[in-house]
Amino acid sequence: MAWLKDRLRRARGWAAPVLLVGIVAAPAAGRARQEAGAEGAPVPTDTPTSPVAPEAGATQDSIPAAAGDASTPPAPETSDATATQAAPEQAPGLPGDAPTQAASEVSPASPDLTPEPGQRKFESVVVGTSETRTSGSVHVLKPSQLERFKRDDPSMVLMTVPGVYARGEDGYGLRPNVGLRGVNPDRSKKVTLLEDGVLFGPAPYSAPAAYFFPLVTRMQSVRVLKGPSAIQQGPQTVAGSVEFITRDIPASESAWLDIAGGGYLYGKAHGVFGASTERAGFLLEGLHLRSNGFKELDGGGTTGFRRNEWMAKGRYWLVPDGEVRQSLNLKLGYSDEVSNETYLGLSDEDFRANPLRRYASSALDRMEWHRTQVAVSHVLEAGSLAITTTAYRHDLTRAWRKINRLGGAAIATVLADPTSARNSIYYGVLTGQLDSSSSQELLFIGPNDRTFVSQGVQSVARWTTTTGPLSHNLEVGARFHFDSIDRLHTEDAFRMAGGELVATNTATSTTANNKDATHALALHVTDAIAWGPLVLTPGVRLEVIRSRSYDRLTGEDTNGALEVLMPGMGAFGALTPNLGLFAGAYRGFSPPAPGQPDSVGAERSINYETGARWTRRGERFEVVGFFNDYSNLTAICTFSSGCVDDDLDRQTDAGRAHIYGLEVFAEKVFRPGGGLTFPVTASYTFTRTELLEDFQSADPQFGNVKAGDELPYVPRHQLSASVGVEGRLGGVALSALYIDTMREKAGQGEAPPGELTDSLLTFDVNANWNFSRWGQLYLSARNILDTVEIASRRPYGARPNAPRTIILGFKLTH
Repeated sequence: MAWLKDRLRRARGWAAPVLLVGIVAAPAAGRARQEAGAEGAPVPTDTPTSPVAPEAGATQDSIPAAAGDASTPPAPETSDATATQAAPEQAPGLPGDAPTQAASEVSPASPDLTPEPGQRKFESVVVGTSETRTSGSVHVLKPSQLERFKRDDPSMVLMTVPGVYARGEDGYGLRPNVGLRGVNPDRSKKVTLLEDGVLFGPAPYSAPAAYFFPLVTRMQSVRVLKGPSAIQQGPQTVAGSVEFITRDIPASESAWLDIAGGGYLYGKAHGVFGASTERAGFLLEGLHLRSNGFKELDGGGTTGFRRNEWMAKGRYWLVPDGEVRQSLNLKLGYSDEVSNETYLGLSDEDFRANPLRRYASSALDRMEWHRTQVAVSHVLEAGSLAITTTAYRHDLTRAWRKINRLGGAAIATVLADPTSARNSIYYGVLTGQLDSSSSQELLFIGPNDRTFVSQGVQSVARWTTTTGPLSHNLEVGARFHFDSIDRLHTEDAFRMAGGELVATNTATSTTANNKDATHALALHVTDAIAWGPLVLTPGVRLEVIRSRSYDRLTGEDTNGALEVLMPGMGAFGALTPNLGLFAGAYRGFSPPAPGQPDSVGAERSINYETGARWTRRGERFEVVGFFNDYSNLTAICTFSSGCVDDDLDRQTDAGRAHIYGLEVFAEKVFRPGGGLTFPVTASYTFTRTELLEDFQSADPQFGNVKAGDELPYVPRHQLSASVGVEGRLGGVALSALYIDTMREKAGQGEAPPGELTDSLLTFDVNANWNFSRWGQLYLSARNILDTVEIASRRPYGARPNAPRTIILGFKLTH
């Protein structure tokens, strides 16, 4: 490690090895750092978060960010990735002179935090512009923030960011429904989702519903981009992107283990081991997460899940020194899940009696999937130019066996009015109180078996230069991508007998047998042009899409073609060293799925935002107003939204719509002395939506829409806040989340009974004790008041949020 330390000292900063999968490293030498500015993106070599406390007298924010600190996420080097890079050199008096919380905050439970002499602090950078001066809304959830509450549900993590909503489903966040700025949260399909700069959705173009989501527990940081920066990451640009940054290869040998257990037989085992030499390095990480489930199945049985995720990274410096340096990186991943999850909920009356109940007709429901990933990247650095090329492939196979329908009635209709003369018998069969006596009372259960492929090659070049008084941070990216989904949906008839499901002798029926595939070429160019206190960021994105859909049941073969150009412009002006104003406009776009009729089109909008940002060390206050003007808002009918039969996977064009609102974010770390810090954060989102045209849709979230109706599953008010105290021996943190009621169907005025979710206010507490330099004990209490409300009724009946869960764990590190 003497070689590495010497280079770090000479660089006036540090240049850690490159994070895999499209992550660019900046020039390691001080000369190259000054030439490249923010382009070339130095990336911290992460040392895993562990239970080691800082030296006595040091506080969380007084420790400079070191190579082991991942408080700034690495720069995704892809055709769609905006950079998280070293803060460029700023002119005196500009906001860049004051390190932000993102630059300075370090988890007190991270080893090897002492920086080398002359080492600089870093902060998130978008298109070569520091987070304090970016023209769009950027939020980075740093390792200390993720560590503070040790959450497993990505929805709960993301809703701490203003403008991010989620629709509850299973209570654990196994398949989150996430939306940004009013877009439909169903299966997160309107949000661009990335891991280390690479699209991780099973088929981002052909079937964007995110039935796979990486475990947030193993992420070192999370970044949410909204506003004009959205055009850098696609194909979904209507609202923004969410990117998960995995752990990087450590600079020296490092190992740690996190073991936890709790209520409902919750269990977690998470281990990391990695090491580096002068030319090579590796990281191995494994995570097992399980629970017996909090729902109570009529007749008995588990309602829980188990998940495993493994990741291996390797790095080799082909040319570590000289004018032109090169490295080769490899990332491998494997994930699997078995969960006894269902789409079946409860009637409202049953929910109020026992919200954790589950009907006997869901006893056979079970999801199983396996996923593999591989990515190889090559990084070339030459002075102020950095180029990264990444080839990737993800394969996912999943089969979800679940109750799909009743023979003679819609399940959602039965649960909405279970006491009517017609529905009472069906309700009795669903709950196991009555036996099936006719074909109309049969239950149809079967697996939705799907196979996904997502692969491609992407490359991005970043270059820093000057033209007269202007400095430029130019980014040019390209990606060629292919993905496909192969569907085979079958079902068998069961009858209810004595409270149990009994198979009939009828033949298995095939309800869907098709394949959709898409080839897409994506290009983008952005340039952050700085002139004194002013930064202009023009950009443009081009998507060229060719799709095909083949239905094996009907023989129908449909081809699609689409080209769309998406320009954008952002501006930031510094009024003082700490205060700046920003504004931007860009074109939003969401592609139609393959196989849609010619009468439907892509989702298109013109999106605007403007705001003010105050930043100072340990402080950030930001207010943003946004207005999304849709010329065509679209929705895809899915099982998770309640669609069945011929309407499944069909698109609805809602026409013109307006979504607008206000986002407020505040963050401050109080340092009264004595080695203590008091971190405080708060975020608030106000949102209004309006559909401007009449239309009819088979999607039950819409139905017969009249102009003036509001969109479903968008809360008018949402608030997240946290406060904590942290010191050398540990800390305690309390968080609160409030979600306003949400419509479950488009409408206006007072919502009819059964078409409105409950408002929800929950509190989480986490306490940890650093009992030595190598060990930590922690206690987490999720939803400490045990507040359980209706989080959603889609697709079939009321479903709850997770009840109170107490978790005790410990961490060991070496």
